[in-house]
Amino acid sequence: MALRVDIVTALPGLVESPLRYSILHRAQAGGYLDVRVHDLRERGIGRHRTIDDYPFGGGAGMVLRPEPLVETVEAIAAEHAPDAVVYLTPDGEVLTQSMANAFSLMEHLVLIAGHYKGIDQRVRDTVVTREVSVGDYVLSGGELPALVLLDAVARLVPGVIGDAESALQDSFMDGLLDAPAYTRPAEFRGLTVPDVLLSGDHRRIGAWRDAERLAKTRQRRPDLLDPEDRDGTRDDPDDRLDAAREVVERRVADGERPQVLAGQGVHNAVPRGGPVADEVVVAVAVGFGLEEPVGH
Repeated sequence: MALRVDIVTALPGLVESPLRYSILHRAQAGGYLDVRVHDLRERGIGRHRTIDDYPFGGGAGMVLRPEPLVETVEAIAAEHAPDAVVYLTPDGEVLTQSMANAFSLMEHLVLIAGHYKGIDQRVRDTVVTREVSVGDYVLSGGELPALVLLDAVARLVPGVIGDAESALQDSFMDGLLDAPAYTRPAEFRGLTVPDVLLSGDHRRIGAWRDAERLAKTRQRRPDLLDPEDRDGTRDDPDDRLDAAREVVERRVADGERPQVLAGQGVHNAVPRGGPVADEVVVAVAVGFGLEEPVGH
């Protein structure tokens, strides 16, 4: 079943253009994503289809009126009840990878793109179920944030990305930034690829990438790390992976079927007996709710 996403906006053209390219286009063409864009002005008020007005109490800017927004969301819900109605706003909770993971497990999202000075508070009080920000800065409207959220979620939907392991290794999937990436040529203007990446030893390569990811995260985003990660006392990644494997295999053997995070290509890859592949261990450990994400 395709993930349905309805986007409510005053500027439908701004939203529709990016949907014709890259992963979002392929996801729709492949039947994995069903995106529907709703023009607020179709439910505007009066002859001029007005959708905004001056704020009560004075002040600069215009505020989107409640009638067009609420009526649009109600019309969508009458056709198919959404799992979440998300308002994109600078004062919402900041979008994270774990939030995108959660949204990708849903069947139907409604995204409200605010504009001007925002939307009437009564819309937020009555139909909005989640308020999300893409960062601590202000944009002209919610259309670009809505597309950011859509892209972050769509790539996690099973089948959208062909390489499931690539999604597993993205930055933030297990709380760390990604490792450096290299391709041909092996030498470029005197700069060479690290020897370990040319060795063919996948265990050494995995250990190198884990170390690089941890070092980069310590340097650039220490706020993402637990105390033992910040001071260098983090457990060896291989030991943590083996410990997670033991937990996963035992719980699967007991008949548990975890809610594996979407987009990792392992929804049906958990055997009821026998060994579990490393990438499956990573995903299933999160699906089982292990307190500490597992590095791979």
